[in-house]
Amino acid sequence: MIKCPHCERSEQQIKIGHNASGSQRYVCKVCRRKYTPVPREVGYAEKIRREALRLYVDGMNQRRIARTLGVSHQSVANWIKAHADSLPTLPPEVPELTLEVNELDELFTFVADKKTKSSS
Repeated sequence: MIKCPHCERSEQQIKIGHNASGSQRYVCKVCRRKYTPVPREVGYAEKIRREALRLYVDGMNQRRIARTLGVSHQSVANWIKAHADSLPTLPPEVPELTLEVNELDELFTFVADKKTKSSS
């Protein structure tokens, strides 16, 4: 039997429809309070959030992630921002290692003005 969460009585509990998420609503005729005994979870599952972060780290853009997972692109952006904010600001301390061999790639840099000016 359903109990009112406010007055703890189980008699005179009446169904009064459903809320926006589809959960059954009740009213207690004793204390006249409305309540939902077992509300549905709000938001997306943690599994979908982790999958969105994994896809983002793998290089997929936010709108494509949203289309793939069937969620809003703004939700994906919020999840990424929240995860980035939870990361530490400094990288973890690594004991100093001495390297015996270092490799460098060549880099060509042009430092000067262009010969022709832009026409726009």
